[in-house]
Amino acid sequence: MTLCDAGPLLALVDKKQSKHALCRTAVTKLSMPLITTWPCFTEAMYLAGHRGGWRMQTQIGKLLFEGLLSFYEIPEGDYGRLFQLLEKYRDRPMDLADATLVLAAERLNLQQIFTLDSDFFFYLINDAKPFDVVPMA
Repeated sequence: MTLCDAGPLLALVDKKQSKHALCRTAVTKLSMPLITTWPCFTEAMYLAGHRGGWRMQTQIGKLLFEGLLSFYEIPEGDYGRLFQLLEKYRDRPMDLADATLVLAAERLNLQQIFTLDSDFFFYLINDAKPFDVVPMA
């Protein structure tokens, strides 16, 4: 399974994005469904709304309906860890969506992430393991 950030979700449906073709090619090599979090999905929907309105948001929604995307729900017991991550990486600064992906990696024991965000070369899983960022080539 592969974690998925907001950037690729938008790039998959927005043909004007510079990484659109690279993301479309990369996603064909990944096992489905991709795993994301509600904050990442919300970010992608917000950006899609500004870039292409309801039509583009509908295309992101189709990823759900077609079984290409599923959610990791952050349990209430992990809120403390979430804010530890935000504090640890406050100099980046880490946003909430990124923190939820790091937490999901820790809880699901996943290392691979589909992202356009270079911060994932810096973030560590369980404060020890680097992410395996899906190559865009």
